[in-house]
Amino acid sequence: MKNQHTRLETLEATIRSLLHGLFMVVTVIPWAMGVLVSAPFLSANQVYWLCVGWLRIAVTSGCFLLGIKNRVTGMEHLPQTEEGQAILLVKHQSTWETFCMPTLMPHPLAYVFKRELLFVPFFGWAMARMDMIHIDRSKRSQAFAKVVEQGRRLLSRGTWVIMFPEGTRIPRGAAGVYKTGGTKLAVQTGAPVIPVAVTSAKCWPRKALIKYPGTVDFIIGPPIPSQGREPAELMEEVEAWIEAQMRENDPEAYAR
Repeated sequence: MKNQHTRLETLEATIRSLLHGLFMVVTVIPWAMGVLVSAPFLSANQVYWLCVGWLRIAVTSGCFLLGIKNRVTGMEHLPQTEEGQAILLVKHQSTWETFCMPTLMPHPLAYVFKRELLFVPFFGWAMARMDMIHIDRSKRSQAFAKVVEQGRRLLSRGTWVIMFPEGTRIPRGAAGVYKTGGTKLAVQTGAPVIPVAVTSAKCWPRKALIKYPGTVDFIIGPPIPSQGREPAELMEEVEAWIEAQMRENDPEAYAR
């Protein structure tokens, strides 16, 4: 699989990518400062939607400057009530889905992420004001205990937990190792898992400076009950569904 772009297309994409990166840097600083100042006076939900406001700007500017469009299918598979619980297990190819998921979902999300991100200037400082699950990966047993404790609390109040089971961004056309942290949390809390396939690397390749115009598919699968399941077996079902959707929706990447 090989992307074919002319020199002119690459030059245009490079300029657009630099403009988008600059736009995000310029806008995140005042937005983060606003979050830091106002967070003590707001509820957790209000802080969440305030932060999602900047993500909407980042995504909208990506659509305008980069020419990336989102196509979402399967929204009917999400819980339809305020009390409905869900653990979203998402294919991870780029930063794009990290930014997009909170803007696409009608419900607050709580990411599980490494605590080092909290020290990223401005962006990380604002994240620290959100009610999410940040873990120290060097302390594995303690980290998972925290995921279960915080995940149970967040799910009980109607917040959906979102995790990338591969753990890191995976190149287009490849599959990472699907770790069972998300399904372990599901089994222990009784919450269903919802698999989500994402074809973002077609436009925003892993660790790439240059982004290209195109359509990113977000395919939301039917909820999979977790009660009475084994985490490994449940994750095998999640992986099989996601990877089948990836091949169906980005066949060029899997042509080999």
